[in-house]
Amino acid sequence: MAVAIKMPKMSDTMTEGVVRKWNFKLGDTVKSGDVLAEVETDKATMDLENYEKGTILHFAANEGDAVPIDGVIAIIGKPGEDFASLLSSAPAPQKTEEKAEEPAKETEKTVELGKETTEPAANNPIVANNDSRLKASPLAKKIAAEKGIELSAVAGSGENGRIIKSDIENFKPSTSTASNQAVYIAGKESFEEINVSQMRKTIAARLAESKFTAPHFYLTMEINMDKALAARVVINASGEVKVSVNDMIVKASSIALGKHPWVNASWLGTKIRLNHHIHIGVAMAVDDGLLVPVVKFANQKSLSAISAEVKDFSIKAKEKKLQPTDWSGNTFTISNLGMFGIEEFTAIINPPDACILAVGGVKETVGIVNGEIAKTNVMKVTLSCDHRVVDGVVGSKFLNTLKDLLEEPVKMLV
Repeated sequence: MAVAIKMPKMSDTMTEGVVRKWNFKLGDTVKSGDVLAEVETDKATMDLENYEKGTILHFAANEGDAVPIDGVIAIIGKPGEDFASLLSSAPAPQKTEEKAEEPAKETEKTVELGKETTEPAANNPIVANNDSRLKASPLAKKIAAEKGIELSAVAGSGENGRIIKSDIENFKPSTSTASNQAVYIAGKESFEEINVSQMRKTIAARLAESKFTAPHFYLTMEINMDKALAARVVINASGEVKVSVNDMIVKASSIALGKHPWVNASWLGTKIRLNHHIHIGVAMAVDDGLLVPVVKFANQKSLSAISAEVKDFSIKAKEKKLQPTDWSGNTFTISNLGMFGIEEFTAIINPPDACILAVGGVKETVGIVNGEIAKTNVMKVTLSCDHRVVDGVVGSKFLNTLKDLLEEPVKMLV
């Protein structure tokens, strides 16, 4: 009996998947355990495993098609079997993603003194002229546009008063013309439209829901990083492990969360969940958007273990090899843009967390050190809080604990 192969739910936030590659052809025989296709979800590109034995009778989705969860993507059965009934109620796949592989088409508008027309892109500029009686050679129009010269101000020396190249090159505006007459320059408005990826769709939906559902407020604190940087130099000098500033922030945050459990909480509508475990999501930028793999039980791991895990996540994220278990279960999130030169910013809470920590870069500045003016290194962090769960005092106490740990990193060893 023929069986419909349907799009499975490969992540907790997935609503549809895009068939990126079929690994078999129509008429091929497949068995349980074969990887039928590669499917792009909102998080990663994953293998679609087959659990049926038989012949591929029909592909309901082509490569590049977006298929909703439980939508039919293929039919497997015996050669010659009737499978029409399996397709009659199936939603048609969307072919929007096919266009994403094509070069973006550019459209340009020629703006001519209050009038605009849309046309394909061209290399040569089109010169506006609000007086149809004026005659000018194409080269003269081009040079006039480049120099910002209004053709109506130029006297033509060509046949029937036609404006030619030399007229433009020799043109000298009078004082009254230069000061009182506006210069009209024709240009072209251009744009390109890019199809939204599965990942970007999910990011937009989740963060829009978070921003407009959770009442955000923000707490910013400056932290002296002199001792943290010195400790990092000593640790990395051993050669056994290379720890980043972000790894130290993850470790310090995990300890601070243990002392302030309300920051490690979730809003559930009629309940507030106080998580006893500490799973820290670490935001990572990829080509299509943002992924947040989770360092689980971060408070129980050493700096070297956290460093190795985050590096492994980074490689997998860029290669789209993260699995659902890698990005699920976060109780708190850290977003660090310091490596891009950002000094301070605010982040949108990553559901279901109650808070997210936005980390700026370490900046060398001048401050008061031991009562004297000296060079010092500071870093600004901003805690975004869901006011339904966390109040200002609770968030402030968490930041003070985090500050204390980073300014005296030896306390992280206690």
